[in-house]
Amino acid sequence: MHVAVLGAGYAGISLARKLERSLPSTVEVTVVDERSDHLVQHLVHRVVSHPSLAEELTIPIADLLGRADHRQSEVLDFDPDTGAVELVDGALDADLLAVSLGAQTAFYDLPGVHEHATPLKRVDHAEEIRADFETVNEHGGRVVVAGAGLSGIQIAGELAAMASDGVEIRLVERLDTVAPAFPEAFQRAVAEELDARGVHVETGRGVESADDEQLVFDDGDSVTYDQLIWTGGITGQDAAGGQRPEVRADLRLGDRAFAVGDAARVVDADGQPAPASAQTAVRQADVAATNLQRLAEHHRDGGGFEPRLERYRYTELGWLVSIGDGAVAQVGGQIVRGQAAKALKTTVGAGYLGSIGAIENASEYVWEKVGADGE
Repeated sequence: MHVAVLGAGYAGISLARKLERSLPSTVEVTVVDERSDHLVQHLVHRVVSHPSLAEELTIPIADLLGRADHRQSEVLDFDPDTGAVELVDGALDADLLAVSLGAQTAFYDLPGVHEHATPLKRVDHAEEIRADFETVNEHGGRVVVAGAGLSGIQIAGELAAMASDGVEIRLVERLDTVAPAFPEAFQRAVAEELDARGVHVETGRGVESADDEQLVFDDGDSVTYDQLIWTGGITGQDAAGGQRPEVRADLRLGDRAFAVGDAARVVDADGQPAPASAQTAVRQADVAATNLQRLAEHHRDGGGFEPRLERYRYTELGWLVSIGDGAVAQVGGQIVRGQAAKALKTTVGAGYLGSIGAIENASEYVWEKVGADGE
């Protein structure tokens, strides 16, 4: 029996570690990812202002796994009904698959946007943003961040904290509010925090195109820029045809596959869409691990009806976003700001690193964060 986990992001690493514990030692587990390191992506914006944090936020995949093998290769295609996987350097045949390839930045085929904007998905993106911003910061100018989800909010806040006089940080959003997918109280607190930190916010501004000097909106208006950052949404990886397929609460993608995390649009047991976030990816991994274990036992024993599968139900644990030297959190119905929110942000980051076994990275992250922010 061979189980393959495609992708080593939040969902993939969490799932692989659970499978190592729950599946018999006779079951082979392979994790496929084109990169050598796992990235703590929800903190990557911090690398813009504190480059040394990159060392704590990237952990060798092999160090996070026990008996599972890491095959460093790019997934080109996969068949959820047969378990066949096409890789850039060959093929892999698995009895069961977990598709946790994550998502990539969506540019929506908007003319010029992909060519002229920098996304924020990887450490090298953060390093490019920092390098470009140093030039703007030296000479003055305008930085436009397009997309006011959590990533856009965080990078706008990060740059505002670094900005010298004569630098404008402008955050534009197609919908009518910042953090549009989140509760109203959280939206209001985030908007207030952005305003307090000098970020100029424009909502209701759909983008039509871009060139090397200006961003054009769908109402014909435009804004000039010296640096353009795009955090305007996500889409599926190329191996999934650029799509995020919809799966139901059992996370079943095909006869032999389950999909978790940002790789899919998950409808939970209550019929509600689950948000694309690190916390949902990790919790979906729990359900997928149980279902893969049950399906593996069924295939091993042979015959009979397929087992009853667990169903994922989304539970909101709260939301947290850093905005430069500040932060906003919502825990239950309570909004938390200031030092308490900043401490919570640090705790959550260190907690995730500890949960995947990166104890040394967690410790270094806390010390780096405390030293950087003077907490």
